[in-house]
Parts: sequence; structure tokens; C-alpha cells
Amino acid sequence: MRTRTGRRGVPPPRDANARKLMTSQRRRDTAPELALRRALHSLGFRYRVDMPLPGMPRRRADLTFTRWRTAVFVQGCFWHACPKHLHHPKHNREWWRQKLAGNVQRDEETDARLLRIGWLPLRVWEHESVTGAVGRVTSTLAARGHPRAVHLEGLK
Repeated sequence: MRTRTGRRGVPPPRDANARKLMTSQRRRDTAPELALRRALHSLGFRYRVDMPLPGMPRRRADLTFTRWRTAVFVQGCFWHACPKHLHHPKHNREWWRQKLAGNVQRDEETDARLLRIGWLPLRVWEHESVTGAVGRVTSTLAARGHPRAVHLEGLK
């Protein structure tokens, strides 16, 4: 039997449950992402959703503020190996370890590449409160000169 390897040399899941879990996972419009988008929109912010990143057509940001060159990623604690909530599944443990490590490495490469071209990546964890996440996004945008964010920062 031939074994296939993924893009990073990680074999595809041999377990049907792992495959089902991965294929059923939403790529966009997750509950934490929608909550952040609604909160920012209610404050008057406008942004692009699920936009391909400049120079990286296979990678996308959850929210993109193009004029201010800021890409916001809403990260799931499991899929992106949150340092606060990381747990490795017991079944097929080595495969999952490699998979999650590959996700973290891809995130780091994306951040480094965005910084090189003058963009600012901002990672928001799903466990963060919406208020806290909105505060981090608006502070970041204010530092980059977004007029609405500057105004909101002045009201604090």
C-alpha cells in the first residue's frame, strides 16, 4: 500500500474520525470570528473578509484592513496549539503532534512574511473576550493611523 504525504511531509490522517473532524471544520465564519466582526462593524469599522494575503495566494486573513495593512487572524485554540489550552489527542498522538506543529510553523511563516512586506499580523485567540479582542484590534489600528480607531482611543 502506498502512503501519501501532505504538503509538509505529514502523512494524511489514517483515522476516519480525524479525517471527518478536519473536513467538517469551518474555514471561515466561525462563532468567534463572527462575534469579532459584528462588534467591529457596530463601531463603524469596515474590513475585507477571508481575503488572500498579498504574495501568499493560498493563505487568507479572517479580517483585513487593506489601507492600514493589517491582517487579523481569529485562531482556534485546538487547531493553532494555543499555549493556554493545548492538549494533544490520545488517539493517533504522533500524527496530531506533527499536524499541530505544522500549523504553528505556517502561522509563524505567514507573520514573518507579512512583516517583511510592511503588513502587521494580529492573532486573536478564540478564548479571548470579544471586548478584549476589539480593544486589541482598535489599538493596533490606532497605532497605524486609522481615524476611527484613533478617535475611539481618545475616548478611553
